[in-house]
Amino acid sequence: MLLRVIHETAYEYDPPVQHALHVAHLRPLGHGTQRLLEHALHIDPTPDQCTQDVDAHGNARAYFGLPFTHGTLRVRADSVVDTLARPAPAPGLPWEAVREHLAYRRGAPYVEAAQFCFASPYVPLHEDFAHYAHACFTPGRPLMEAAAALMSRIHQDFAYAPQATDAGTPALEALRLRRGVCQDFAHVMTGCLRSLGLAARYASGYLLTRPPPGQPRLVGADASHAWVSVWSPGPDGGAWYDLDPTNDRAPGEDYVTLALGRDYADVAPLRGVIHGGGRHVLHVAVTVAPLQEMA
Repeated sequence: MLLRVIHETAYEYDPPVQHALHVAHLRPLGHGTQRLLEHALHIDPTPDQCTQDVDAHGNARAYFGLPFTHGTLRVRADSVVDTLARPAPAPGLPWEAVREHLAYRRGAPYVEAAQFCFASPYVPLHEDFAHYAHACFTPGRPLMEAAAALMSRIHQDFAYAPQATDAGTPALEALRLRRGVCQDFAHVMTGCLRSLGLAARYASGYLLTRPPPGQPRLVGADASHAWVSVWSPGPDGGAWYDLDPTNDRAPGEDYVTLALGRDYADVAPLRGVIHGGGRHVLHVAVTVAPLQEMA
């Protein structure tokens, strides 16, 4: 499926910022289930420098500096991605066997996925997560069957409530509230899996939404999305499988992966450090649509 994604971020500062440094994760990944065909990053005012590299998790990121006074900042990422069908996971080994496979042992072969078993800034390891997950992770249950059950339980138990949390809400607080947005759902599920000794990573990206019948697609009305990747061992070293607790489904061709990390802190679309300024107003507009609708 050919999809065009436009992600626009605008800041208005009062008083103006004197200088700033920013990092952006706005270039979609090119991996086995999607191909990045086009990408352009537009920044206004024009930075004095903009460099791009790849972070420790394989995500593309851009650094740019604005060493001058500015009252606004506008960043527009425009991408075209060809998404492919994702393979359905097999039920996998019993989850306890996967946990043992990931556990550290002196002299054992290194398992790259094990780095995603540990706590991260937004997602601690905690017995409350493990307690919540145990209803799904019963003895001997295949890993992916149990993970899918956990995804469904979070979807059923949690209310989607945009005003209940913000970008800095800890995952344990979201678990207590039983409400939040996709970021919270993904953080809670990640915390549950890791607290059982399993490998889980946070995926950020976009989801193609459909306008109501007879209604036009509204430009800028979409949003960023987040879901979870679960690692399952296999004959070729294992694989990652995506699950979306917000929508209780496995992502497909209608999903675009932007970046992968331990949690939101690793993959925030835009963050930075400013000197000066005061209050600011933030506007974000995202459009995801089939390419033929936006050609």
